[in-house]
Amino acid sequence: MMLKKGFAAFVFSLAAMPALAADYILAVEPNYPPAQAEQVYKPLLDYLSKSTGHTFRLKAATNYHVYWRDLRSGSKTDFAFEEAHFTDYRVNRLGFTPLVRVAESTRYSLMADASVAEGGSRGLIGYRVVSMPAPSMGYLLLGDLYKNPIAQPEIMSVAANWRDGVEMVFSQETEAAMVPNYIAQLYPNLVSVSDSREFTGRALSAGGTVPSDVRQAVADAMLKLHEDDTLYEVLVELGASQFVATNASEYAGSENLLRGVFGYKPMPKAAEPEIVEDVEPEITGGIQVEADD
Repeated sequence: MMLKKGFAAFVFSLAAMPALAADYILAVEPNYPPAQAEQVYKPLLDYLSKSTGHTFRLKAATNYHVYWRDLRSGSKTDFAFEEAHFTDYRVNRLGFTPLVRVAESTRYSLMADASVAEGGSRGLIGYRVVSMPAPSMGYLLLGDLYKNPIAQPEIMSVAANWRDGVEMVFSQETEAAMVPNYIAQLYPNLVSVSDSREFTGRALSAGGTVPSDVRQAVADAMLKLHEDDTLYEVLVELGASQFVATNASEYAGSENLLRGVFGYKPMPKAAEPEIVEDVEPEITGGIQVEADD
């Protein structure tokens, strides 16, 4: 009996132990060239590694086309930091769970010099507008703004990052730039021609293969990130004041923004249950007679 109790206690202690140190991959949108992304996210990766005891490595795609291809194919990644449309896609298709999000909502603004902005969004038809490539949220929201294919600006997807678009306005290489609100607010000398609708802020989500205790450790670390003064620059670079808890319901429906993107396939509809109508027994009247064997 004593042996059984000892073995049971040993098994329980193993179950209660945290997962052994492991390597985890964090995928981020290609808002920077890969080499620059490594520099931007290194302090965050170091912080997560120190806080959780695990090692975190960055997965930075060269561009949005590669990112979208990898996302559709379910390329190996453990965590992802993305806008709402990609987050919802991972929830629906790949079994990811949003853990925390940027406290601020996401909104994109079409920014231009004051003289150009006077004409409004229609005044930019036929003129140059720069954005990150499809299927970045900025590019897709431009499509929402200019639905008529013969009444659109010349959309240039040549920026290496969101700030590049604004710099191209200043250098007169373009008349306007589509940028997220955390970039737009850094340039008060430009005017917003049009603001998009709001989306839930960018989320850090975890894949289904990540152990629950690792998910919790990452979530706890991200919720405390703003308390570490040495990581202030990390939050500034990410355009966030802090991270807050979130869940999949906050992103439900955001995937719809991807519907017009090449390679997108709608979710298969669940089979509807067959409706069986109740059939009343036929009443024939008279006496029922059973034949003898």
